[in-house]
Amino acid sequence: MTDAAEELFLSQPAISLQIRALERELDTVLFERHGPRINMTREGQELYEMARPLVAGLDTLNARFNRQMKGDLDSGEVVIAAGESTIIYLLPRLVKQFRERYPNIHVQLRNVTGRDGLAMIRDDEVDFAIGSMLDVPSDITYQPVYSYEPALILPLGHELAERKRVRIEDIAPYGLILPPRRLTTWRMVDRVFQQHQVPFNVTLEVGGWEVIKRYVELDFGISIVTGICLREDDKLAAKNMSAYFPKRSYGTVMRRGKYLSPQARAFLEVAEEAASMPESPWQVGQSER
Repeated sequence: MTDAAEELFLSQPAISLQIRALERELDTVLFERHGPRINMTREGQELYEMARPLVAGLDTLNARFNRQMKGDLDSGEVVIAAGESTIIYLLPRLVKQFRERYPNIHVQLRNVTGRDGLAMIRDDEVDFAIGSMLDVPSDITYQPVYSYEPALILPLGHELAERKRVRIEDIAPYGLILPPRRLTTWRMVDRVFQQHQVPFNVTLEVGGWEVIKRYVELDFGISIVTGICLREDDKLAAKNMSAYFPKRSYGTVMRRGKYLSPQARAFLEVAEEAASMPESPWQVGQSER
């Protein structure tokens, strides 16, 4: 009892009071007195054995917490929500670079629509999302990182492909292939045509840039896409439409006030570094295709 009091900088009566309070809480007797000696009961010994690893864990808690929260990047995970186009075109390069730098951090990608992604962000089911946003809710922050030029894609040999400059009025007579109305691209295209008071005709709604590109290639229509999805080996004609349509940004989306783990912050650092070394000719700042 004396040793315990000295270790805790308490008086012996204070230690005795705490023991009695613990005994009342557990409804048992932890110590018994034999003359001048105090010994643990069987129940006391059992509690001692149970408490030892917990106390040892508390002794090292501060050091372990600091390693985990202040830069230990040899373990842990980062969970990212993203739409299909982001996962296909943007994230492979980022995940590869991140895995090369931090091989022991587990990366989870959640393939979601914009609406589902926002729900995951608000419920803290993911660290953040990467994608494109037109309208940002007040409880969400959006930080653009990448920006791509808009493009009109056409079948090879299409009459508009031969023109040096394509006006928005030139597109009107042709059927457009667009993503579903609930997605950002459809809303953006609709907004631009309305602003210029030019009618347009959607002949096919279909999800996925690769599907849209394939249907344009087969001459089912033409489309307005973001340059992120275009490749040098595409069997398509592409015209820069930045005179009419806005550049499309992709960036990080997270809950306002969200705390980011070191693992999540490390991924965002890799993403920002990659943005300074563009690979696509359609990324803003690169030469036009």
